[in-house]
Amino acid sequence: MLTIIVIGAVLGLMIGGPLGMLIGGGLGWWLGGRLRGGLMMGRGLAEMQRQFLDATFAVMGAMCQADGQVSGDERQVLEQLFVRLRLPESGKANARAAFERGRASDFDLDAELARISRLTRGQPALRQVFLQVQLSAIAADGVLHPAEHDMIMRVARGLGCSEAEIAQIEAMLRGAAQGGGTAESQSSLDDAYKVLGVSSEASDSEIKRAYRKLMSQNHPDKLAARGLPESMRDVAEARTVEIGNAYQRIRGARGQA
Repeated sequence: MLTIIVIGAVLGLMIGGPLGMLIGGGLGWWLGGRLRGGLMMGRGLAEMQRQFLDATFAVMGAMCQADGQVSGDERQVLEQLFVRLRLPESGKANARAAFERGRASDFDLDAELARISRLTRGQPALRQVFLQVQLSAIAADGVLHPAEHDMIMRVARGLGCSEAEIAQIEAMLRGAAQGGGTAESQSSLDDAYKVLGVSSEASDSEIKRAYRKLMSQNHPDKLAARGLPESMRDVAEARTVEIGNAYQRIRGARGQA
């Protein structure tokens, strides 16, 4: 920072004499402060992203262990997630270590959830991405065991999710249990309303507003600025696809083009 002040002062002296030196030094001090603040912010964001990834895999370990064992399918999903997130070898090693930490009998799930709750405070879309990853892991074997269901709901409440968010999670759980099927039924239509967080009695304009709000909140660029690791961009994009599918399902049921 001192170097920037000196450079500013010298340039100011060359251009405007003693007064210019004072002005240039002041501008250098201001610019140095901005650069230092930006650097600290960048480091803070990187640390937040690291913690988000670490907690994601630790909680995933606890989720997969909820029914008493980690299935081969669940381990395969873990490895596929590494590929999807384009993790380097060091990142994979850290993720596996976090996963095993979550599986341990002495793992403090409540403390981990409190950490994620702090990281995602005021950012419901970040919580949804976190939960989406967990859902993909426990649905890997095609069966949602009662213990796994109880665990995902415990996680949701531990993150401070609202009742509306929990209803959305329940809807996603049913979709995962059905293999992501899109068959038109009253049940799937009800779940579409829950994904958007609206009542089936909502007006067309209310539904459109809810859809646009969710799409804005879940935009990958916005989530990245709030702590979502860049490697999880695909997960965020999948979330926007899910929101869009729910919206189109509702529009179709209402006879809208």
